Amino acid sequence: MGLLDNLKAKLAPAKEKVGDLAQKNEGRIGEGLDKVAKVVDTKTKGKYSDRITSVEGKAKDALGKIAHKDAPGGQTPPAPPTTPPMAS
Repeated sequence: MGLLDNLKAKLAPAKEKVGDLAQKNEGRIGEGLDKVAKVVDTKTKGKYSDRITSVEGKAKDALGKIAHKDAPGGQTPPAPPTTPPMAS
């Protein structure tokens, strides 16, 4: 058994646990991502709003893939549309 095989075998339980936690807390994690995006957008005074929105969407897509990796049909449900943060 090679080094990578040993690492994969040792990390498999952690990967399953992360998926389970992501599935159970997907809504809370999504809300946290929304809050972080809003704070960062406020701190940068809207200068990077497009980039922040893009990264937020990618993070939510990744969360959906992790949380629904064992979903029937094999496809991750589409992420809900995000509304751009409101400028102050």
